[in-house]
Amino acid sequence: MRVRTRGYWLYLIPSLLLFLGVIVVPFLMNVGVSFTRWSGVGTPRWIGFDNYTRLLQDERFWQSFQHNVALIVAMAIVPTAIGLVLAAALFDYIGKRFGARTASALRAMYYLPQVLPVAVAGVVWGWMLHPSYGAVNQIFGLELDWLGDPDLALATVMAVMVWFQLGYPVVIFMAGLQRVDPAYYEAAEIDGASWWRKFWHITIPQIRPEIFVVLLTCTIAALKVFGPIFVLTRGGPGNATMVPSYFSYLNFFQKSNVGYGSAIATVLALIIIVVTFLFLRVQEREQ
Repeated sequence: MRVRTRGYWLYLIPSLLLFLGVIVVPFLMNVGVSFTRWSGVGTPRWIGFDNYTRLLQDERFWQSFQHNVALIVAMAIVPTAIGLVLAAALFDYIGKRFGARTASALRAMYYLPQVLPVAVAGVVWGWMLHPSYGAVNQIFGLELDWLGDPDLALATVMAVMVWFQLGYPVVIFMAGLQRVDPAYYEAAEIDGASWWRKFWHITIPQIRPEIFVVLLTCTIAALKVFGPIFVLTRGGPGNATMVPSYFSYLNFFQKSNVGYGSAIATVLALIIIVVTFLFLRVQEREQ
């Protein structure tokens, strides 16, 4: 048996080499640079934990993580909750009343934003939310600067991210619902259970693994979100939509403070690793 299984490891070597070259080595190099003061050219100067000490005292850094928490709500919690209801409705109601093709077409419509490049979606939303000629203001007769007002910018970005992220949980949950035994629903209908009771007591418990996967992947996506912020607001106005990934980018490429940007990226990576570990631990306990 051991002789047979040894051959399988040979097929893992290309993936392991790619993992080392693309993820492990750059991450370790980034950690090393975070202990230096470096402008990106010349020789880095070792300064120990000074970047991390500065990080703990930097209000912009902590503010960016507060915005990240808001984006976790917009990209993970809200899409998961809405996606559960939509997937159950498409699978259990629309599919039975109007046919599987109609349900599939609606599912594809919800998933369409995931197919669009982030830059394209961001530019289109920038046009729609423009204070002078934007479609949103024109339709509702408003004169709001959705992305330029510090009081509105973060909420506007959150709304855009809900739209962008919603299709992913819908597709995952509809796939999960296909493995649920129809006998559960038939028994519930015989007992006179309403659609909401079936959803709460059958659908959610049966697709709990899919819920964990969606919450985990969407939370990671929210923690490392960069593209939508870059296209829509560039972290502004002021610091109203600043997030750690974009804050790291600013220090890397605009301020030429590579060591400090590396420290921000390292802390963000460690937080993502810890969050992933906690999610997996909770999932193991649930199972």
